[in-house]
Amino acid sequence: MKRISNRLFIAGLIALAVVQVACNRSNNVSGPIRMNQVGFAPLQEMTATIDVDSLNAAPCEVFILNAAGDTVWRGVASATMANPVSGKTCQIVDFSALDSVGEYTLIIPSLSAAAHFIIKDRPYKELTRKALRAFYYQRASMDIVEPYAEGYARKAGHPDDHVLVHASAATDERPEGTVISSPGGWYDAGDYNKYIVNSGYTMGVWLMAYEMNKAYFDTLNLNIPESTTGNPSPVTPHVPDMLAEAMYNIRWMMTMQDLDGGVYHKLTTPNFEKFIRPDQCKQQRYVVLKTTAATLDFAATMALAARVYAPYDPAFCEQAAEAAESAYAWALEHPEVYYDQPAMNEEFKPEITTGAYDDYDVQDEFYWAETELFLLTGEKAFQEAALTHRPKEFTPAVWGNVAELADIELGNAEAILAHLQSYLDEAETVSVYRSPYGNREDDFFWGCNSEGCCWRGIECLYAYRLTGDEKYRINAERCLNYILGQNSTGYCYVTGFGTRPTSNPHHRLSYSHPKGTHPGFLAGGPNRERQDAETDGVKYPKDVTADESYLDYQPSYASNEVTINWNVTLFALSAGIDAMQ
Repeated sequence: MKRISNRLFIAGLIALAVVQVACNRSNNVSGPIRMNQVGFAPLQEMTATIDVDSLNAAPCEVFILNAAGDTVWRGVASATMANPVSGKTCQIVDFSALDSVGEYTLIIPSLSAAAHFIIKDRPYKELTRKALRAFYYQRASMDIVEPYAEGYARKAGHPDDHVLVHASAATDERPEGTVISSPGGWYDAGDYNKYIVNSGYTMGVWLMAYEMNKAYFDTLNLNIPESTTGNPSPVTPHVPDMLAEAMYNIRWMMTMQDLDGGVYHKLTTPNFEKFIRPDQCKQQRYVVLKTTAATLDFAATMALAARVYAPYDPAFCEQAAEAAESAYAWALEHPEVYYDQPAMNEEFKPEITTGAYDDYDVQDEFYWAETELFLLTGEKAFQEAALTHRPKEFTPAVWGNVAELADIELGNAEAILAHLQSYLDEAETVSVYRSPYGNREDDFFWGCNSEGCCWRGIECLYAYRLTGDEKYRINAERCLNYILGQNSTGYCYVTGFGTRPTSNPHHRLSYSHPKGTHPGFLAGGPNRERQDAETDGVKYPKDVTADESYLDYQPSYASNEVTINWNVTLFALSAGIDAMQ
């Protein structure tokens, strides 16, 4: 890289950079430069998005300085465009030619703006580690202790050894009020309840991510009580930390299966707890209504786990396989038991007002469960049944539509590739840089950071594995860049990362902990529906656009909650990109 020597000029730019970056950090102000705040790999596409006043603005002149103060790159913004959502104007600067590891400062003198960034090998390893460790903090029924807590120790909450069978779930063998034990598992989100449907989806993405990047995850030390990374046994292979953490939730899921094979929809209090510590919670907890969706998600999870854990725990795998087949048999006998919370509350007491995770079409759940059972057992009957339940229309995977998980498992890539190509074609029509500012109005919904952005990045990684086409790798990286700061709000949407991180999530554990916000959690993101507006002091700016409908404010559950199903897509994406370096 050619260094441009002009010491007085450079000195002035450095002084500007120091002042501007310090101001941004202390005042939590975004400024006009939007870029990945965590880091780039040396061969990664590197761009920044710059907010400017008008489409007629001259291309910004940009300087990049290294830590020694040398100018190592100088250029101008390569494109100017209008944000199709907000109408605001932005420019794109591409500095991908800068490929040396180090610390840098990007400076735009005409805007008195600067931003610090780094280039390093495996830039997302700590991000991946913290996103996985977030699940350790979500553990129910156990003390979170040092040295594993890493500053966030707390007392155990919700032992869940005295859970009552709700009237909606009563059977002759377990009548209403029967006490069961269902400890462990992860708190689902910002609340303290545990939901099978969302856990099933989360475990599906989790275990598939592991299978796609085993070598990467096998060496990732999470510093959890079960950690064995770095201490291999010459006789019996140790369970990798990532799989050990997952097992804490899988074993809880197994306690949610009734004697007849059906699976309770959720373990919950009647109402959401206040923003208090887990050990302060006193409401009675219940297991509620066995449903077809929960039972099929459970069956798929157990069949998948029985395959993945085969090298480590044969006894568990046998138990998981039996549980999967028993659950599937129940679902065949009860194919249309849906979770309708309002209707349930009219018939049974106490009323339940927590998250519903309702789903009135379970063809996709049948498809996923039958797929995993076929891959586990090799029985053609499961394969034939799966083909009859495969949806005719493609839908990206979310907790309420898991068909794409089955497609990935079976290698049915045609629909996924067609879906991605349609997306990329549209993206290039709207803007050559879709992730920063080419989004459509309807791209901003509850959980869009995960269900839209991170999942699309995962799809791109899958397509890149299949085809080797660089466009998929680049677009996966753009998705992660968006999450880490190259977006219309200027936030890094991961707690504890970047110069302007999400810091006040809708998360009871963070709100009630003396140290505050736990690191490694993905915020839901801008949500054009703004369901929380004018509640609990939530006030969005007047005429706020869809892509800026985000508040880093604890009561903003519609834009700033955290959940296990969103975090699993974060680490699956960051690990997938990091593993390619």
